[in-house]
Formats: sequence, C-alpha cells, structure tokens
Amino acid sequence: MNWWSKGGERKMKESKAALIFGTFMALMHAFWSLLVFLGLAQPYLNFISGLHFLNNPYKVLPFNLSTALMLVAVTFVIGYLVGAVFAKIWNKLRKG
Repeated sequence: MNWWSKGGERKMKESKAALIFGTFMALMHAFWSLLVFLGLAQPYLNFISGLHFLNNPYKVLPFNLSTALMLVAVTFVIGYLVGAVFAKIWNKLRKG
C-alpha cells in the first residue's frame, strides 16, 4: 500500500488516507457493536473504567441492529472527513 503520491515529493494521498482512517473508525465501532450484541460490552466498560480509577455511571443499552448500523456509518463518515483534513494539512505543512 502506497500512502504517498508518485514522484519525489512525500505528498500523502488524501483519498487513501481518508478511506483508511474512516475504515479504521468504522471497524472499531463495529467491534463495539459486536461486544454489545454478545453481552460483553458492560463488563468491558466497567473494566476499562476501573483501570482509570473511575466509577462507571453508564449502562449499556440492549443491542439494536439499526442503531449499530447507524453508528458504524456515522463513524466512517466522520473518520473519512478527519482523514482527508489530516492529509490536506500534512501536505500543506510538507510543502512549505
């Protein structure tokens, strides 16, 4: 996988960076949805909160397929936009 455009410049391909970051964000949230589906999300959340010396005030809701699909789709779009902006900033800073 080539993150960089062809030629001597180290210019990041904005579309590829956006796609990779969006996919990464979507996969993380798909994994969270799987934990909720399997009933393992609340124990995981309690464990992580305890590692940070926090008392967890949140309760995980029951699994809902449409909510899970919306979560994955929204986080992909947000991740895609963040990846594109990051690559654009990276390329501007590398140029100057």
